[in-house]
Amino acid sequence: MTAGRRRLRRTTDRYQWEKDRALLPEDERRRAGAAERDTGLSREELEFSTEFGSAPAGAELARRFGVPEGTRMLCRTYRTWARGESAPLSLVISWLVYDMAAANPALLAPENEPWPGGTPHQLSTIGIEIDRVVDEVTVRLPLPEEARTLDVPGGFPVLVLRKTSIDTAGRVVEIAECVLPGDRTEIVSTTRLLPWPRRDR
Repeated sequence: MTAGRRRLRRTTDRYQWEKDRALLPEDERRRAGAAERDTGLSREELEFSTEFGSAPAGAELARRFGVPEGTRMLCRTYRTWARGESAPLSLVISWLVYDMAAANPALLAPENEPWPGGTPHQLSTIGIEIDRVVDEVTVRLPLPEEARTLDVPGGFPVLVLRKTSIDTAGRVVEIAECVLPGDRTEIVSTTRLLPWPRRDR
């Protein structure tokens, strides 16, 4: 592990936490978001970088969204740093169907980031409620640019987390790919189990 670097602890119960926060007033949503929760840092101790663009969906992205190939997509790139550190905590690319997001023009403006309440609240402004999230995690060696940007030591892998958000109508509404440095990231998965039926004794 790189000495002195802030660690990131990402838990699967963050998604319910984020969804619940989408219903809170804006001043409460502004106090902390998922990045603060994952790092234990305050908003003032974090720095954010955001870039927005658009591109036609390639075959794989179109298949995952269930839209025609070539559909215009909104591509959002996020980087978050612990203030004073040279490398970001993660590299995130998020995809939304452009015309869907454009129902609220504020969602197309990078200057509105970090958005209080994150993607769950953004989607709520266009009438979308997230029903479930599917995380797929793979491990690989970083690409040269990823290794430089994340300052990953030689030989250390990165975790690649693909998050698929599905709404209450069964539509895929967001796909995000998070590249996380393997030397300072922890992913915690919690599965809640249904109780057995009660038996008469």
